Amino acid sequence: MSTILGQNQYGKAESRVVRITRDGRTHHIKDLNVSVALSGDMADVHHSGSNTHVLPTDTTKNTVYAFAKEHGIESAEQFGIHLARHFVTSQEPIHRARVRIEEYAWERIDTCDGESWSGTAERPRHSFVRSGQETRLAQITFDGESWEVVSGLTDLTVLNSTNSEFWGYTKDRYTTLREAYDRVLATDVSARWRYRWSGDEPGEDIPVPDWDESYAQTRRHILRTFAETYSLSLQQTLYQMGTSVIENRGEIEEIRFSLPNKHHFLVDLEPFGLKNDHEVYFAADRPYGLIEATVLRDGAEPRIPVDLTRLR
Repeated sequence: MSTILGQNQYGKAESRVVRITRDGRTHHIKDLNVSVALSGDMADVHHSGSNTHVLPTDTTKNTVYAFAKEHGIESAEQFGIHLARHFVTSQEPIHRARVRIEEYAWERIDTCDGESWSGTAERPRHSFVRSGQETRLAQITFDGESWEVVSGLTDLTVLNSTNSEFWGYTKDRYTTLREAYDRVLATDVSARWRYRWSGDEPGEDIPVPDWDESYAQTRRHILRTFAETYSLSLQQTLYQMGTSVIENRGEIEEIRFSLPNKHHFLVDLEPFGLKNDHEVYFAADRPYGLIEATVLRDGAEPRIPVDLTRLR
């Protein structure tokens, strides 16, 4: 039986690149997932295994990062045009390049809400929240006499492009992580909070909360505190967010957070003769650090389960 080679392509899929442009205290972020597919004169590699015409897929990945530095990312479309033109015009065997890009939108966190910035005349503009992903959650329990209401949210993705450090940690023979004095801090916030209200119990004067307003204000305090905290660890940021909620929302008894550390690693651009001055990052999705803790009102008993997936 004879065969012929049909349509074929190859490339590197889902190269996550984050480009941060620092305009003084105002930072701008572009977050892309780039997939490159190349086709052309590739019969030999399929028939005989000859790689003469093959540009390594690792090279296509490196090109994505290098172009993010050299050309910046004006838009997903323009960035894809730069890449596709480069591959087709620089490599004779490549006749066609297809670049698919997913862009993840971020909104700047407005921490002031008409108020003056805490401790400084000019607020920083380096904190972001991912658009359109958050899910609101609620769990209501009633035993015939009393109520327990737990509200929450998940997939609230936030990022600080500066004002985060991580150093002074324990080291042993297996430690390779370098200390960081200016890093990207990003996480997907999962939070649950339990209300003090439990129904019309005798002797208690706790009104029914305005559920929508309480959710909106709790979310606001989480975001504002994330943006305002100069972080020396994600644990510190978690505790400050919880403290802000408890201190400002009298209807809430406890709040529990689960915060994966969404690592952003600086890409080594030196092999391409480029300096990466905290501009181009690889956004790793796994493995990740997972930071979890509960913050309670003084005297309260914890009731929210440690495993937050039980409230999904």
